[in-house]
Amino acid sequence: SGEAAGGVRRPAWLRKETLLTPEVIAHRERIARLGLHTVCASARCPNLSECFQAGNATFLILGDRCTRDCAFCAIGHGPTAAPDPDEGARIARHMRDGGIRYAVITSVTRDDLPDGGAAHFASVASAIRAALPEAGLELLVPDFRGDPAAVDAVVDLPIQVFAHNLETVPSLYPRARRGADYRRSLGVLERAAARRRPGTRIKTGVMVGLGERREELAELFADAAGAGVEIVTIGQYLRPSWENLPVERYAAPAEFAELGALARACGIAVAVAGPYVRSSYLAERAFADAIGSARPP
Repeated sequence: SGEAAGGVRRPAWLRKETLLTPEVIAHRERIARLGLHTVCASARCPNLSECFQAGNATFLILGDRCTRDCAFCAIGHGPTAAPDPDEGARIARHMRDGGIRYAVITSVTRDDLPDGGAAHFASVASAIRAALPEAGLELLVPDFRGDPAAVDAVVDLPIQVFAHNLETVPSLYPRARRGADYRRSLGVLERAAARRRPGTRIKTGVMVGLGERREELAELFADAAGAGVEIVTIGQYLRPSWENLPVERYAAPAEFAELGALARACGIAVAVAGPYVRSSYLAERAFADAIGSARPP
């Protein structure tokens, strides 16, 4: 539909369609057969075909029900299930069968688990690494309620990227990220940057279009750089359903180039910015750019 929330009409550059190629259809069928969840489907991402054809995919672990109810997110909330000990092996099987060489592993927020799900991230990553030692692994984690032991348990793993999304500027947290805390999220990134293995990059993602101001974004980028972030993704917020927050504004494509330049000027080495960019968009390329940047960890 071209009509967005709040009466703001979606512009022509934001009418991308998912290409249902034979490869994408086979990917969806394997996902269903193995009982897996992907952000590509759960968050209704329009980049599925592009990322999958690039050998990238994003898997959602710990179920498809979140213990929080962020107002921007399409993922459902409600009763949760116990972690599945076989989940990592099934993801590895799907990666091998589908030719996926770089996987982003993320999860719903699981405040009901003592460690927020950190041990399950470790289990999944270890299973994938054992089956596919050369695969690229990026872990996009929740805030673990700021638990430093949980952050340490994940960033100590043999991974390429540790990611945690700030999502939006602090002034919008009460409306958009109920249950989250901006400073706590910064602390997660800072802790990970201090503890990571050599070669692991630190990444965050933000959305625009929720009512943030340019100067607030500049402060966020400076905060992120100060916490050790080397990769940032910047994309347009798109209302996933009528139950979610309305879009306040659509940024023109040229504005994303400006925001990317602003992030780099604030000290973040790699900025991936564009209307359809999501935190896991072409993640392997962003990691390669970070490796090639002049700012080692």
